[in-house]
Amino acid sequence: QVQLVESGGGLVQAGDSLRLSCAASARTFSNYGMGWFRQAPGKDREFVGAINWGSGSAYYANSVKGRFMISRDNAKNTVYLQMNSLKSEDTAVYYCAARWRAAPDDWSRYDYWGQGTQVTVSS
Repeated sequence: QVQLVESGGGLVQAGDSLRLSCAASARTFSNYGMGWFRQAPGKDREFVGAINWGSGSAYYANSVKGRFMISRDNAKNTVYLQMNSLKSEDTAVYYCAARWRAAPDDWSRYDYWGQGTQVTVSS
């Protein structure tokens, strides 16, 4: 069982930056691919980006590419989502998710989820 706890959300202005953290309880955290998703009111859950378990390489949705960056610190069992040049359309609840040795862009393929953290961007 893996427990995930997100933090770092808040209210910011358009153009600002914010960094979200996701702390995991997994003993073998380095073996988990980690994904970030978001969900705005009335909308489906949307893939933001993911970072692989092995290479640590990350990939992103087109909507955030060049603005967001995912990194991980396996020694701290934590994955980060650095969000720059935030836009009002980035407003959503952000979730991190974990899957053993995979980092898909499909939310239904993840096994563990955090409780989410609200990000609100005012224009």
